[in-house]
Amino acid sequence: MTLAVESWRTELASLVGESRLVTEPEACAALAADGKVPNCVVYPPTAKQVAAVLRYAAEHDLAIIPCRNGTKLSTGNPPRRYDLALSLKDLNHVWHYEPADLTISVEPGMKLGDFQHFVGRDRLWLPLDPRGGVRASIGGIIAANAAGPLRQGFGGPRDMVLGLKIATTDGKIVKTGGRVVKNVAGYDLIKLLIGSYGTLGVIVEANFKLYPKPAERVTFTVRVGTLAIARELRRSILSSPLDALRLVLLDSTAIVLTRGTAKANEQKDAEVWVEVGGSRRVIERCERDLGQLGRGIGAPLGRLEVREAEAAWDHISNLSAWLEGVYPDVIVLKAALPIAAGEEFLSHAQQQAEGERIPAASFAQVGVGIVHFCLLQEKLIPGLEGLISRTRKAAVDLGGTLLIEHCPTQLKGRLDVWGTPGDDFEAMHKMKSAWDPKGILVPGRFVGGL
Repeated sequence: MTLAVESWRTELASLVGESRLVTEPEACAALAADGKVPNCVVYPPTAKQVAAVLRYAAEHDLAIIPCRNGTKLSTGNPPRRYDLALSLKDLNHVWHYEPADLTISVEPGMKLGDFQHFVGRDRLWLPLDPRGGVRASIGGIIAANAAGPLRQGFGGPRDMVLGLKIATTDGKIVKTGGRVVKNVAGYDLIKLLIGSYGTLGVIVEANFKLYPKPAERVTFTVRVGTLAIARELRRSILSSPLDALRLVLLDSTAIVLTRGTAKANEQKDAEVWVEVGGSRRVIERCERDLGQLGRGIGAPLGRLEVREAEAAWDHISNLSAWLEGVYPDVIVLKAALPIAAGEEFLSHAQQQAEGERIPAASFAQVGVGIVHFCLLQEKLIPGLEGLISRTRKAAVDLGGTLLIEHCPTQLKGRLDVWGTPGDDFEAMHKMKSAWDPKGILVPGRFVGGL
């Protein structure tokens, strides 16, 4: 340990307590980001101490990455530097809970699984299924605006967060928004902070609106032979009274990976999966309606068992971690597109992968225009940069964007994870300069090197 590190380690310990600052190599390595390991991990137990640590870091030019379980640490470009991991795991309290009003205020270190268990006692939930699954922290979900296929029925964090408290690099705690559903003050600022990946400040408290749990949830499958049939079915579903909670299109490889059953291994067609929720009568009506839509295009209707459906949706929501266990160098591309362009983009991406003889699987949230296209590799092979660049161009030409949600670190040295910044980059840069003038928060990881 250098004298400089020892000096600021001692001073940080005076802010949070000696036991809440760790320099052991194993603990630091556990929170590495793209090969960069922090010199220290600090565990402040209160919002005020988070703000104090940020102020100290700014005064001493220490680069910080806020984290909890590290489920989002592989997202983004490699950090330019990384001195201090700011762990929020001890900020996991519930400060306010009114089940009758469907509101709750929690700290960012609470894990989603613990959150759902807490509110589930009142038959409530936060309908999010983000990357990281039940291990994902509330703060990380908000910072990444993370949402999975449940976005179809409920939207994402921006639709559920009522207010935030943010610790800034000048040592202050800023409050925006409110606690009740009717309060929309500060909405624009909330919208800006959600999805900023910790580049502006550190979330220390969040107010959510909650939702009643559906009485039952059932997943139906509709086999489709071509992307043209899938497009027709998607249009029919979205224009019908059917209120889907989740709606995805899986190619045959994705089905085999997700289900892993002999039945799945035998099929060659893609499937549209539709999850619906409500009373038994509502479920029966949805089954009739969906069956009728399927028969109209010659697509047979199936139904997943409850446990199989739960496991499959968990896999789909947490693609990167799940696939990495099977394909160590898997690359997950995420395209955000106009809804009408999803199938066309998939056709182009599949052709590109076939042309390079790279196995791939696609998981498309066709009802909201989100497509995950996964290149299934056990080790990096030539031709990837060109394939990814062409696939990104296809997304842009269709009016969308494409980011590399997950990939090996060595590939990040050759490609920008985020792609070319959009028209709003100048405003983002100005905001970053105002909120984090020293540039100590997750430096270099966000769009345009912010």
